[in-house]
Amino acid sequence: MKERLAELVSESCDGELTPADVLAATVPLAYLGVTSLAQMRLIDAIEREYGVEVDLSGDVTFLDSVDGLASWVEAARSAA
Repeated sequence: MKERLAELVSESCDGELTPADVLAATVPLAYLGVTSLAQMRLIDAIEREYGVEVDLSGDVTFLDSVDGLASWVEAARSAA
């Protein structure tokens, strides 16, 4: 799942980051150049790909890393 999420991050920022860059990140993705627009694209892609809904009024710090994204998606899918 992490590999696919890294691909989605890369696609969301128009290839500015490679999936390998995303997976190797040791800082929040925003520090690597993932903009708010790219985050919105990523959220849309995650919702379509995994059939979940991201609540933007809640805590969205899971968007900071692939590990956070993977944990959030797994939890959201098991809660559905």
